[in-house]
Amino acid sequence: MMKKPTRKNVVLIAGAALVAVFLGWKIYQKAKSEAGGPGAGGVAVAVEVAAIERGAMRDLGSHTGTLMAKTRVTVSPKIAGRLNRLLVDIGDPVRSGQLLAVLEDDEYRQQVIQAEADLRVAKANLEEAGSSLTMQERNLERARALHQSGIQSDAQLDQVTAAHESQQARFHVAEAQVANREAALESARVRLAYTRISASWERGRPVRYVGERFVDEGVLLAANTPILSVIELQPITAVIHVTDREYFRLKTGQKAMVSGSAFPGKTFSGRIVRIAPLLQEASRQARVEIEVDNPESLLKPGMFVNAQIEFARRAGVTVVPYNALAKRGGQPGIFMVDEAGQMARFIPVRTGIVEGGRVEILEPKDVSGRVVVLGHYLLETEGRIILPESGAGQKPAASGKNAGGEK
Repeated sequence: MMKKPTRKNVVLIAGAALVAVFLGWKIYQKAKSEAGGPGAGGVAVAVEVAAIERGAMRDLGSHTGTLMAKTRVTVSPKIAGRLNRLLVDIGDPVRSGQLLAVLEDDEYRQQVIQAEADLRVAKANLEEAGSSLTMQERNLERARALHQSGIQSDAQLDQVTAAHESQQARFHVAEAQVANREAALESARVRLAYTRISASWERGRPVRYVGERFVDEGVLLAANTPILSVIELQPITAVIHVTDREYFRLKTGQKAMVSGSAFPGKTFSGRIVRIAPLLQEASRQARVEIEVDNPESLLKPGMFVNAQIEFARRAGVTVVPYNALAKRGGQPGIFMVDEAGQMARFIPVRTGIVEGGRVEILEPKDVSGRVVVLGHYLLETEGRIILPESGAGQKPAASGKNAGGEK
């Protein structure tokens, strides 16, 4: 049987192991300092560089949204009836005043004929009442003359006066009946006109388009049943939603550029026309409407688009590729290239606008030269580098370890 190690032996073995680990670590550190890490004066690091430029930068906000027709009108009949003819269909152009649909009108024509006949009867009654009133007026004049000469008594004059007033009242009733029948005729004519459904608008472009058709010919319609929708495509409206971070940077009249996946490489100019005065509680976003110029009617309602809004534009600023940015000790910066000494040195920077893979350098000002855009993750704060022009045929040292800096 094997002899169980004593507690003292276990302590001695553990102590020896710790000493061995410590000595090995010291040897590794010494070897590393003598050999030098990547770029630290020992092994040069192969990098790619780019020139620092001066140019214009734009501060852009990018948002996704949906296109909507600027105006969308649902065409419906004001009266009930059977749809006799539908004169337009989906996609057809429509002008204000154009006839779109016709309902069966036999019943409404008959109502007009009946109203016209009633009006003629009322006018005849008015004419008869007028004649009777004229006769009563003459009788009243004679009675007054006879009464003044003492031939007729007061009672006889009162009787003639009462008959005149009664006939005058009948005349006013006949007048009211004529006005009533005229109104009934006009109402019948209006209902008859409602059987012819036309497009009508006062503002906007003269031409719009049929967006949807909801019914077919021959359908019996109730009043206000949708038949068609008519939409305006020029201009068209892009609707986006923004958070409070950008909400207060927006203002009406601000320019925007709209693009869609259906037209790669093509942009459409627009401007902000409406900003909601509140943010929705559920999404914490506000609705913003952009009026987009759509002269060829290429953009259609319902399309998914991307809108870029320009918040600021600056010219003559210092610009470097975004890939040149690095962090060391939590501080953003760039690695400036010393081409003569084949060295790269980290300098802290303060950045500004980011646009299209480029970034504006606010501080330090007036930096120039070239910066490292690939390979700086192997550098600490400075180190030797191999430039592409002088690195032909050379192989960078293989190293899978970061030199301690942050990417």
